Amino acid sequence: MKIGLYFGTFNPIHVGHLIIANHLAEYSDLEQIWMVVTPHNPHKQKNTLLDDYHRLHLVRLATEEYPKIKPSDIEFKLPQPNYTVNTLAHLKDNYPQHEFSLIMGEDNLKSLHKWKNHDYILENHDIYIYPRISEEGENLDLKNHPRIHKVDAPIVEISSTFIRENIKNKKNIRPLLSEKVWEYVDHNNFYKK
Repeated sequence: MKIGLYFGTFNPIHVGHLIIANHLAEYSDLEQIWMVVTPHNPHKQKNTLLDDYHRLHLVRLATEEYPKIKPSDIEFKLPQPNYTVNTLAHLKDNYPQHEFSLIMGEDNLKSLHKWKNHDYILENHDIYIYPRISEEGENLDLKNHPRIHKVDAPIVEISSTFIRENIKNKKNIRPLLSEKVWEYVDHNNFYKK
């Protein structure tokens, strides 16, 4: 099975994440999308994150009606901080029957050359790139790489940061979260302080 790995802190998961994941599940050769909840992104401060299991639960709630989209806690079991190349090696060892590809925004492609063992990742895994609005120039070295697949997905400019800030400021952001995610966030008073 060909599986797309959509990594994120999902702090919280929002409709933009679901639009992109569903688009790739329906309009690419990927058979499933695994939403890999990242416990600690080496480029983000850990103290800004909601508890790992709360974020995983939010991803479960958001994806339960999408049979091709699955939550994954695979990185919870790996040493922290974790790097994508380590996760890919772990998945290859544990699921040799699957072929794993990465899903990332155009903005991440520009910094791919800074990732640990990025050459190995590019040699062994396809990367599906969804569009983002960005001021920066493209990484021309990778633009025509045979492992890079640009996807004509909708451009979604919603961020978890925007959602957290506006919950704190008592704004109604309910349309940006699936109903069950909103109810869980609101019930637990997440992001209000």
